[in-house]
Amino acid sequence: MEGIHRYNLGIIGNCSYLGYIDTHANVKWLCWPRFDSSFVFGSLLDSKKGGNFYIQPVGEYTSKQYYINNTNVLCTEFQSAQGRFKVIDCAPRFQQYERNFKPLMLVRKVELLEGNPVIKVVCKPVGMYGALQPEMVAGSNHLRYMNYDSQMRLTTDFSLSYILEEQSFVLDQNRYLALTYGEPLEAPLKATAEDFINKTVRYWQGWIKSTYVPDIYQTEVIRSALVLKLHQYEDTGGIIASGTTSLPEHHGSSRTWDYRYCWFRDSYYTLKAFNELGHFDELERYFEYIQNILMRDADRIQPLYSITGNKELEELHLDLEGYLNNQPVRIGNKAYLQIQNDVYGQVLVGLLPLFIDKRLTFAKKRGYKPLVDRLLLWIEKTFDEPDAGLWEFRNVTQVHTYTLLFHWAGCKAAAKIGKVMVDSDLVKRASALAARAEKCLELCYDPARGVYTQAMNAEHLDASTLKMITMNYLDPHSEKARLHLQALEKLLRTDQGLFYRYVHQDDFGKPEATFLVCAFWYVDALACVGRVDDAIKTMDTILQFANPLGIFSEDVGLDGSQWGNYPQTYSHVGLINAVFRISKKLDLPGYK
Repeated sequence: MEGIHRYNLGIIGNCSYLGYIDTHANVKWLCWPRFDSSFVFGSLLDSKKGGNFYIQPVGEYTSKQYYINNTNVLCTEFQSAQGRFKVIDCAPRFQQYERNFKPLMLVRKVELLEGNPVIKVVCKPVGMYGALQPEMVAGSNHLRYMNYDSQMRLTTDFSLSYILEEQSFVLDQNRYLALTYGEPLEAPLKATAEDFINKTVRYWQGWIKSTYVPDIYQTEVIRSALVLKLHQYEDTGGIIASGTTSLPEHHGSSRTWDYRYCWFRDSYYTLKAFNELGHFDELERYFEYIQNILMRDADRIQPLYSITGNKELEELHLDLEGYLNNQPVRIGNKAYLQIQNDVYGQVLVGLLPLFIDKRLTFAKKRGYKPLVDRLLLWIEKTFDEPDAGLWEFRNVTQVHTYTLLFHWAGCKAAAKIGKVMVDSDLVKRASALAARAEKCLELCYDPARGVYTQAMNAEHLDASTLKMITMNYLDPHSEKARLHLQALEKLLRTDQGLFYRYVHQDDFGKPEATFLVCAFWYVDALACVGRVDDAIKTMDTILQFANPLGIFSEDVGLDGSQWGNYPQTYSHVGLINAVFRISKKLDLPGYK
């Protein structure tokens, strides 16, 4: 393919579902009733079987997308020879009766701006990943789509005949559409749509107003916070890695994965980001999700679970075109069967703020003992156990440095929890295990090269070992930290400041695209060691790899193309944490 690839998609959501809308106002991806359900619109992965829901001018036109300021309410504005209009897409979310109202409803307002544009509206949902083509039945002011598990209805003041027959017509006034799954809209359409849009705008702007952001990179942190928030399934508290499946790590790679699940591996970074942003409700809700899984299952922790904590995530291949014909198209993720032993330390470090942050009155503190003891037990059991590592190698296991780092950090966190809870036995046990982890980590050090390698008895380098600096295992001002960072830069850094996870061959060949969160880890490490100017310069370069809406993907090619699942919460969390690190290092008054 030619040119730089970008995902020209806006994302909307309300913590019940996510919707992806392109610059043609087509809903390219929307899964109902849950993040991990079948798509009802999925032309992102198959132009024929994926269905469509678009509102477009007839003939030639230009368009642009933007968000209403500090919200997740998306606008797509069109200009044609006949006139100008915009589509406002809103997933309603606001406070009602002391609860968050977050229905399975997509509200679309078509607002006339100028002239008499001729437009076409098409709404053809599908089900069962394209295998179900529902029957459409017209009511008095709505279309019903049959054969779903729950009722799906499109309520609108457009002509139903024009929609059914896909006929063009003149837009002569503002019009509205409300697509619902489950409970239909029975209230007046126009007044309700306007009310829901206005309340949703106020909700998101209020949420951002209560968000702590540093003095630098505010626009980027705000958009990243909004993206991160959308990926929390509020009903259970679980946070998914991405709302999409099978967007390739690079074109033709066959590295296509379903990311609509919750990785415990991401716990520490996600909880840290919410803590930095000052959003503790989300942090506590996420902990409840984790706690429910840990207290329910006595076995070892899986790397990932469904948003409801389901353990079995069978991986299947679907008969779909694939994004830009990239195969295979996967649902499910067999990484759930892997051993990834960093999860125990990740959870312990992630939970630490709930015990030590005085702003939190965490009601479940007293129940810490069984949880912490169990996590420490698994750390103790797995010091010498090879695992798949955070990059989820499918045919190789090693004793990974990153895993040992989180054994060390998790034990340090457990000791701190013990001090807060005045549990001397816990402090003693956790401290002894931390010392053991440190000894194991030093077995990963290559003194000849002055660098920690990917794993014990391995020679490959790995970007995840940047965390040895940012998590303060290495003194950031030490010669050891300087040399370690220098070695990683030399091998893994690109001219643009991007970072490969590693450069050696894995199960699918040599990586061609860089992994974006590693670049943010690099920025974090630069700030840590005092190279703040380099950190800012690199950050400024990395920001160009967002799409026009400020949204980041998982991977970036050497030409700057976006690849991988999108948006990637890991990337946005990495940005948030790196910016806060730089901000703390600068610590300048506002007038400087």
